[in-house]
Amino acid sequence: MVRFLGRDLANNKKIKYALTAIYGVGLSRAKEILDLAGLNNADDTGIRTKDLSDEDISNLRKVLEKNYRLEGDLVRLTNLNIKRLMENGSIKGRRHRAGLPVRGQRTRTNARTRRGGKKTVAGKKK
Repeated sequence: MVRFLGRDLANNKKIKYALTAIYGVGLSRAKEILDLAGLNNADDTGIRTKDLSDEDISNLRKVLEKNYRLEGDLVRLTNLNIKRLMENGSIKGRRHRAGLPVRGQRTRTNARTRRGGKKTVAGKKK
């Protein structure tokens, strides 16, 4: 079992897909990381996580820690950015504070994830 930044990577997955389990790493960044670590052929041959040598694992760990902001650091940075927007009093910050969609989506219908579940309204009296 390979462990990077507090995450266990799946043993049976190809390494480029296993790296996407790390917060902040998508498929394109995973390919970029493999290139920087010197595992260029891992993309073509489909090397699985369990087949990596100790040297490959140490190269990957060095690349991840040196070149990228991932996992806890990235979450902290994102939260600080949102907090800054809220303190500025910007439109985006106000929307975050009110729990409404931030990026211009409509709220008359939809927006159930941000606004919460549907509230029932009493029926009309006969």
